[in-house]
Amino acid sequence: MEGAVLTRRGLLVGIGAVGGAGAMYAAMGALGLAPAEQDKTFDPPRPGDFSLRGRGAATVVVLGAGVAGLTAAYELGKAGYDCTLLEARAKAGGRNLTLRGGDRLTELNGPAQEVTFGEGVYFNAGPARLAPWMLAMDYCRELGIPIETFVNNNAQAYVHTNGRTVRARTARADMYGYVAELLAKATDVGALDRKLTKDDQERLLDFLRRFGDLGPKHDYEGSPRRGFVKYPALDTGTPIALPGSLREVLAAGTGRAITNDFGHEQATPMFQPVGGMDAIVTRLAEAVGQDRIRTGARVTGITTLDDGVEVTWDGGRIKADYCVATLPPHLLARIPHNLGTQITAALKTPVPAATGKIGLEYGTRWWELEDRIYGGVTETDLDITHIWYPSHDYHAERGLLVGYYNTAEHAELYGALTPEDRRHRALTQGKKIHGEKYRTGLLSSVSIAWDRQEHIQGGWVRWPAVDSSFTLLQRPSGRVYFAGDWLTHLIAWQAGSMESARSAVTQLHERVMRSS
Repeated sequence: MEGAVLTRRGLLVGIGAVGGAGAMYAAMGALGLAPAEQDKTFDPPRPGDFSLRGRGAATVVVLGAGVAGLTAAYELGKAGYDCTLLEARAKAGGRNLTLRGGDRLTELNGPAQEVTFGEGVYFNAGPARLAPWMLAMDYCRELGIPIETFVNNNAQAYVHTNGRTVRARTARADMYGYVAELLAKATDVGALDRKLTKDDQERLLDFLRRFGDLGPKHDYEGSPRRGFVKYPALDTGTPIALPGSLREVLAAGTGRAITNDFGHEQATPMFQPVGGMDAIVTRLAEAVGQDRIRTGARVTGITTLDDGVEVTWDGGRIKADYCVATLPPHLLARIPHNLGTQITAALKTPVPAATGKIGLEYGTRWWELEDRIYGGVTETDLDITHIWYPSHDYHAERGLLVGYYNTAEHAELYGALTPEDRRHRALTQGKKIHGEKYRTGLLSSVSIAWDRQEHIQGGWVRWPAVDSSFTLLQRPSGRVYFAGDWLTHLIAWQAGSMESARSAVTQLHERVMRSS
C-alpha cells in the first residue's frame, strides 16, 4: 500500500465497513458531505396528485378554516373559484393546534393557560403523526413541508400494567415466547396432523422456534430479546431477571400495548412535519390567501336559495353561489338553517368524543439520558393511557413529552379538573413508571380538553352506526356541501378531512361544469 492515495470515497467505504451506516454518516458530516440538520424549506419534487379539471368561476363560502375547510378552499382556488372562509376561532387550523411559548389557551368554563415553553419547544395538542399512505403526506410534498420520522413503536419504551413496569421489548418477548411454546408443543405432539403435512409441521416449528426464541424442547425460558440490566460490550452483559410464568404474563394484560401498532393506521413507519404539525395549516393558509380567511366569525345562519347560499355571522352577511360546511356536525346542527329536519337529524347522529392531552416541558431530556428512550410511546392501564416521548431534537438541552393522551371517561375525568390538578394527577401517575424524576425538573405544562374547546367541543365524533345519515351528508343539500373527517372512515385523522374535502369540491365542480 506504500504510495497509495486514500480518497474520501475510499475512507468512507472503509469506515462504513467497520462501523456501519451510522459511522459513515457521521464521517460524512465531519467532512461536510452530509447536512447537519434537515432543511426546513424545499421545493416539492412534483405537482400534486389531485386537480379539478376545467376552470370554475363561482363564488364559494367555506364554513370553518380547519384542515377540511382549508383543503377545500385550496383546491377550489387552484380551479379558479373565489373562496371566502369563515372561522369562529381566533386563528385557522381547528384541531390542528400546535402550542408554543407566548400562546394562550382558553377553554369553556375554565381558566386560560399561558404557554411558557422555551424557544424551539412545541406541543402538538391535536394531531401529531401521519401514516405514509395517508393523503396528508401528499399535501406535505405538494406544499413543500419537510417531514421527519415519528417513532411510534420503541422497544425501549415501557408497558405498565397491574402495577408492574417492564420494557416494551420484554412484554413482547414474553407474550410471543409463551404463545409460540404452546403452538409448538401442540404441533410437536401431532395435534395438527390432519391440517399439516410433515414438511409443513417442520417449517412451522422452525418458524415458532425463531418467533418465540424457544429452547430445544420448545420451552420458553426467556431470551436476550427481553433486554439487559447491562448490555453486552466487553463482556456478555447482564440479562434482566427471568420471565414470570405464562399465567403471570397473561395476567399482566399487555395484549393491547404490544399490538397497538399492528393496525394500518398505526403501523411503522410514521411521520411528522418538522417543527410542528401546524406547518400543514400554515402552508395551506398561505396558499389559500390570508385575506380570504375571516377569523372571529361565528356562523349564525345558513340559507340555501335557488341561486346561491346566504350565510350570516356575528356582525356580517355574505351571499355566495355555493357553500362548503366543514364545522363539527354537532355544532352545525345548532345553527339555524333551511336545509330541512332530515339534515338536522343526520347532523345530530354522530356523538362528540372527549379527548385530552398534556404537554410536560422538562429542563433536561432525562428519558434519553437515564432511560435511553428516543421517541416512542409507553402504554399503560392507568388513566393517562399513554406517555409519548419526542421524536425530534434528540440530545437538546430541554424537551417536552406528552404526559397523557386519553379518551372517553378518562378524558372527561381530566377535563373536569383545573389545569393545575390535571398536571398534579398526570405527574402522580407518571411517577409510577419513571420514579421521582418525573416530578422534578418540570419547567412548565399545558393541557387541553377538546370537549371544552369553544367552537369545536370534541376531539372527534363517533357514529353509532354508518347508516343513511352518513351517506346523506356525503351529498349536497341544495347548494350546501358538507366535509370533514367525520364523513369518512378515517375519523380523527387529517387525511379524513382532506379526503372528504376533495370529494365535496369534486361534486361541486362537476355541478358547475355541467351548468356552464
